[in-house]
Amino acid sequence: MTAPRRLIIAMDGPAGVGKSTVGQYVAKRLGYHFINTGEMFRALTWKALEDGVDVEDQAAVLALARRLKWEFHPTEGGVTLKTFIDGQGVTVQIREERVSRNSSAVAANPGVRRLLCRLQRRLGRGGGIVMEGRDITTHVFPDADFKFYLDASPEERARRRTRQLKASGLPADFAKIHAAILQRDLNDLKRKINPLSQAEDAVVIDSTRLSMRQVAQKMLRLIRARA
Repeated sequence: MTAPRRLIIAMDGPAGVGKSTVGQYVAKRLGYHFINTGEMFRALTWKALEDGVDVEDQAAVLALARRLKWEFHPTEGGVTLKTFIDGQGVTVQIREERVSRNSSAVAANPGVRRLLCRLQRRLGRGGGIVMEGRDITTHVFPDADFKFYLDASPEERARRRTRQLKASGLPADFAKIHAAILQRDLNDLKRKINPLSQAEDAVVIDSTRLSMRQVAQKMLRLIRARA
């Protein structure tokens, strides 16, 4: 069964909870596009580091973001819309540890968040999307047809991120990743502009003891029952 193309399915949750894996699965089953908004902030972080732009200099990072040519092309079977900047795909580069360490500073930049929010809303216009991030249900699409908040323990999220990095051929140290996740949680919760929070009407799913497939199937049952 394919849900109507008009639906906007919004997902929020902390780092490493499995939103991308779940979102891709759900989007594929529904015939939708999947968008990982975190990749946009990571792509900008990587570009700033590459160009020698201080990620703490909000004006300079925003100026860089405005200069870039942002494009989003379907990959992975046509389901996932990947971020391209100035014509370059950056799927592997944005998983580098230096990007992870510095992305919170870029994500906390008010001007950057406003700019990327406009891009995200443009991508979601017309529906037929599964979009995940930190403020999708609360800010980008507060009137989304379906809202989900995925959660899991920090230890489980660190294990998942470690496996993900190793599968991509990148170095992965569990202790460092666990510490980075705890710090990222703190940064996301304390961010002044659009901090991570659960929308009051979001369905909360704790995936600590569930497989990503089980989480996705639970979401699909709820979507199909109401759609």
